[in-house]
Amino acid sequence: MAKYNTKIVETICSLIRADSYTIAEVCRLSGISESTFHEWKASKPEFSECIKKAEAARMEFFVTEAKKSLLKKIQGYTVDESKTVYVDSKESEIDPKTGKKVVKPKVKEQTIIKKHIQPDTAAIIFTLTNGDPDNFKNRQSAEVTGKDGKDLFGNLTDEELDAKIADIERRLANGK
Repeated sequence: MAKYNTKIVETICSLIRADSYTIAEVCRLSGISESTFHEWKASKPEFSECIKKAEAARMEFFVTEAKKSLLKKIQGYTVDESKTVYVDSKESEIDPKTGKKVVKPKVKEQTIIKKHIQPDTAAIIFTLTNGDPDNFKNRQSAEVTGKDGKDLFGNLTDEELDAKIADIERRLANGK
């Protein structure tokens, strides 16, 4: 088992903060075994606290990046697409690995196109339904009432309700 020291603890915590490494990867990169990691986490409160803080910092970073990405998806964005067309030239050189003569290509044409990516409808719907649920809902509700908004079945007895259910089931079975 590796000896516990602050340098290893800082290495482990910085790896956890920096990326989404698994515990096995963190242990391998910091030179300790997984059992040592779990033992330290159980027996050393300062180690456990450092791990929790690193995980919280990593999650905060992920949330910030997700918000930036969502904003980009909602607003739309522009990307540059480049296309290069090459032609064979008369120039050639010897490839040092193979020793064969290689013709160097020459750039004939290079175009850069600005392409606008439209806002993502799903991202907009997600943001509106979660950010303003009172005004934007994915669900629709329908109330069925009788004439003048009165309850259809509220004044019926249990026997009358059973008779209506039996009648509906009979009609469904007959296909009417």
